[in-house]
Amino acid sequence: MTKSELIQRLAELNPHLYLRDIEKIVDTVFDSISEALARGDRVELRGFGAFSVKHREARMGRNPRTGETVHVEAKRLPFFKTGKALREKLNS
Repeated sequence: MTKSELIQRLAELNPHLYLRDIEKIVDTVFDSISEALARGDRVELRGFGAFSVKHREARMGRNPRTGETVHVEAKRLPFFKTGKALREKLNS
């Protein structure tokens, strides 16, 4: 499901709301999650899952094309762990 499909689905389920308002709500939620992760915070949505940031240390990697060793910088990556209710729904 894409972001526009999500907005369309929410509009169908909530005909009393304007499409532009639903777009603002979805954008605000996604922006809030992104900003929290950028600060290094954890975002937990009960029953759905938790977003967090994992830190990867700098390391030596290998260029698969040439076999040459290269330095890979340290980086932070987003991580998502599913909640219990979502796991149960997927596996029922």
